[in-house]
Amino acid sequence: MTTPVASAVNPGKTLGIVGLVLSLISLQPFGLIVSIVGLVKSKKSGLGNGFALAGIIISVVGIIVVGIVIAVAVSAGVNLAAFCTEHGAGVFDNNGVTVTCGA
Repeated sequence: MTTPVASAVNPGKTLGIVGLVLSLISLQPFGLIVSIVGLVKSKKSGLGNGFALAGIIISVVGIIVVGIVIAVAVSAGVNLAAFCTEHGAGVFDNNGVTVTCGA
């Protein structure tokens, strides 16, 4: 008769899952931190943690995308402010785009 072998408990698995979920619901900085902690805990016990690795990857990609979106939005705002400063108040056509400056 064989006795069942107990599987190793992965101490970082729950943190890996939580980090992955956080990274998927637009809380990438928190997801990144929790995923890294989960991966480190798993590695210290000699186990892998696919959930934590996925959370890290998705968080980093999300942070990069948000950074690009913010940079584009700020650039567009600066360009609009410069256009309105140059032309003053009024409604203008700028290469087929209607721009309203001032109140």
